[in-house]
Amino acid sequence: MDGLLVDSERLWHEAEVDLLGRLGVPLVADACRRTKGMFVREVTRYWHERYPWSAPSTDEVAVQIVDRVMELVAEKGNLQPGAREAVELCRRRGLALAVASSSEHRLIRLVLDRFDLADLFTVVHSAEHEPYGKPHPAVFLTAASRLRVAAERCVVWEDAPAGVLAAKAARMACVAVPEEAERSRREVAIADAVLDSLEQADDALLDRVAAAHFADALATA
Repeated sequence: MDGLLVDSERLWHEAEVDLLGRLGVPLVADACRRTKGMFVREVTRYWHERYPWSAPSTDEVAVQIVDRVMELVAEKGNLQPGAREAVELCRRRGLALAVASSSEHRLIRLVLDRFDLADLFTVVHSAEHEPYGKPHPAVFLTAASRLRVAAERCVVWEDAPAGVLAAKAARMACVAVPEEAERSRREVAIADAVLDSLEQADDALLDRVAAAHFADALATA
């Protein structure tokens, strides 16, 4: 969801730089990419290990960051170009749809409700209910199970390198839509397709991914 459906990565960076900076973490926006795709409690623990602070706790800071991101999304969040059309494309193809995100459930719901997307997804699942966040595949595997679809028959749409790793670890196809600064990352290169924007999503893309990935999955099953 973050960075894929909605342009919230910049808002996460703003919240993390501000709130962690107050605790003595010399954080800049580019450095926030080190933890992109992680669950927020993993993010605060990551920075606490490197720049320890005495109080508040890492879990309390995580709550503060999500609170601030929610405020920022409500104030100035926007759908990514082509996001709604990409979702409608998948619906038109008869695909069962899920949101499987590293964001907390309350933020997922805010985004889906704010942009009138809630009715388009059968399953909404947050990594807050998993023992590990991305690049661990748990959030995707649970979403697939709740959709009652075999992992090998799923396509993950991701913007984060950690999310691409998680998708491939789950044996799922993956369409990556990375930030420009991350398009050369080795993790992104393992995706089944890499787009500059969701505006490039079309029937030909889905046909190409299906022909490549699902034929391979059936051959190795």
